[in-house]
Amino acid sequence: MNERFVNILIVGAGPAGLAAAISARENGITSILIVERENEPGGILRQCIHNGFGLHRFKEELTGPEYAQRDIDRVTELGIPVECSTMVLSVSPDLTVTCISSSKGFQVIHAKAVVLAMGCRERPRGALCTPGTRCAGIYSAGTAQRFVNLEGCMPGKRVVILGSGDIGLIMARRMTLQGAKVLACVEIMPYSSGLNRNIVQCLEDYDIPLYLSHTVTDIRGRERLEGVTVSAVDENRMPVPGTEIEFDCDTLLLSCGLIPENELTSAAGIAISPATSGAIVDETFCTGVPGIFACGNVLHVHDLVDYVSDESFKAGAAAAAYVRGGRTESSFIAVRDGDGVRGTVPQKIRAAADQPVSLMFRPAAVYRNSAAVVDWDGKEICRKKAMIFTPGEMALVTLKAEDLRGISGGTLTVRIERS
Repeated sequence: MNERFVNILIVGAGPAGLAAAISARENGITSILIVERENEPGGILRQCIHNGFGLHRFKEELTGPEYAQRDIDRVTELGIPVECSTMVLSVSPDLTVTCISSSKGFQVIHAKAVVLAMGCRERPRGALCTPGTRCAGIYSAGTAQRFVNLEGCMPGKRVVILGSGDIGLIMARRMTLQGAKVLACVEIMPYSSGLNRNIVQCLEDYDIPLYLSHTVTDIRGRERLEGVTVSAVDENRMPVPGTEIEFDCDTLLLSCGLIPENELTSAAGIAISPATSGAIVDETFCTGVPGIFACGNVLHVHDLVDYVSDESFKAGAAAAAYVRGGRTESSFIAVRDGDGVRGTVPQKIRAAADQPVSLMFRPAAVYRNSAAVVDWDGKEICRKKAMIFTPGEMALVTLKAEDLRGISGGTLTVRIERS
C-alpha cells in the first residue's frame, strides 16, 4: 500500500479541478495533488470542439480544448502534479482519500483539505421511463459527441433528439454538419432547457424543428432503432391521444439533463441538496464536513464553463485559507428558494462573511420584465431587474458586504417578483 500526505487533494482534472488547483497554488499552497480517472486532464471540454467558450473569462471565443489547454498549461507552469487514470474509491470525513491506478496500485492519501470536482453525468434512458424496445441506436448526447469528435464514428444517419439541453442542441448541429439528417428536437417542457444562442445557432440556422411540450412515447425496432413516436403532452406532462407524430430514424439522442457525480460526496457523510443534487455548501464552497470543498458541476449544473472556473477559483482560495488556518467558526444564515426560484447556491452564508456573496439559481419558468429579490426575514435587502429569466440560463444575484452587515441569523429568501 502506498501512503502519502498532501496539503490539498483535488478530485477531478476538468475545468473545476484545474481552476481550484491554480487558485490554491496562487494563494500560497505548494503541496497540491490532482487525481483524475480519465487518461488525460481537461474533462468534458476535450470533446467539445465547438467554439463559444471563454467569452466571460478570457474575453475571446475559444473551443473547449483550447479553453482547457490554457488551464492545463498554467497547472504545468505552476508545477502542480496531475495523476491521470486514477480512480478515487472513497473520501472519508477525516480527509483520507483512497484511490487506485495501474501505475501506483492502491493508495491512501491524507490531506489537510479536499476539493471535490468530479463533474456530472447525463441522465440515462432508464431514468426517463421511455417505453419501447431496447434496440441499438439510442445514445446520450454526450456519448454521441465523444463518438463523433474523439473517436471519429457516426452513430447514425437519421436522428431524433429527445430533450433540448445544450449538448443535445450542439449535437443537432454537429450531426447535420457530418451529413446526418436531424429530423426533430423534442422537449417535454413548454420551454427549452438550453441557452437561447444554441437554439438559434444549432436549430434555427439549420431548419431543425423544435417541438415544445412533446415527448417520445414509443420506440420501434428490434435489433436496431427503426423509428420513434412523438406525442404532445398536457400541463401534467401526460401524452395527449391523437397527437402522435411518427419519425423513421435510426438514432435517438437523449439530452434530458445532467446529474452531479456525488457518490463520493454522499459516502463522505456530506449533506446533499434535493434541489441541485449537489452538496450543501456555504459561500466559501465548504461542505458540512470541515475541510471538504465542492465546486463546478459536481455542486450544481452550470450552463457556462466560465462560471465553473470562477466558482472553482473561489473554492481553491478558500481551501488554501483553510489549510493555513484562516477559517473561524461562525453561525450561519440560511438561504432558501422562494417563488420562481430553484436550486440556489450557496445554501448558507457565514454570519462572519465580510466579502460580496454571489447567489446562483435556476428560474423555475420563463419570466419577462421581472426582478430577482433577496429578502432577509421578510425585509428586502437586494433587487436585480432583468428583461427575461429562463431555466436554460443560470441567474446571478450578488450581495454586497453592506447588504449583509448587521445580519447574524435568520433566513435569506431568493424569489422572482413578476411585473
